[in-house]
Amino acid sequence: MRKDAAVADDRPRRDRRRSDAPRDNLSAPDEELMRALYREHAGPLLAYVLRLVAGDRQRAEDVVQETLIRAWKNADRLDRTTGTVRPWLVTVARRIVIDGHRSRQARPQEVDPSPLDVMPAEDEIDKALWLMTLSDALEDLTPAHREVLIETYFKGRTVNEAAETLGIPSGTVRSRVFYALRSMKLALEERGVSA
Repeated sequence: MRKDAAVADDRPRRDRRRSDAPRDNLSAPDEELMRALYREHAGPLLAYVLRLVAGDRQRAEDVVQETLIRAWKNADRLDRTTGTVRPWLVTVARRIVIDGHRSRQARPQEVDPSPLDVMPAEDEIDKALWLMTLSDALEDLTPAHREVLIETYFKGRTVNEAAETLGIPSGTVRSRVFYALRSMKLALEERGVSA
């Protein structure tokens, strides 16, 4: 008689339960069965499962653990086997790996939302409010100051290009830009915006 079959057969009949019945606490024969299964089959089973899961050790250990738990829950079936237990364990482990693969394929990949919490999202309302405030502040400027700011800051022209477009000397453009920015700063501060 083989060792694993002997361990299973030594269990008292009163401890044998249906495979779907919950087992809350292990009795001494149940503990010995689990130890024997682990001692004899965990190493080779882990090596086999590692090949199935492409070297993912954590996943392989989880599969081996689940396989041994199923063997323990189905101890009554294992008692009746005449051959070795390992083929049954290998089959169960392979099915667990296949089921895991299929369930991952059936569900969309879960994404960790935490990077999205850190990533700043552009707030269109704040942008619209800023543009409205800026537009109001521009309206407070004199037409001469407003047009040099529009030419230099909003249209991106150089002082010389703005001077040529407006038909005024470049020194006048520089002077108006300086005073226009100072006036804009005061207008924005009056609206509660720090410039």
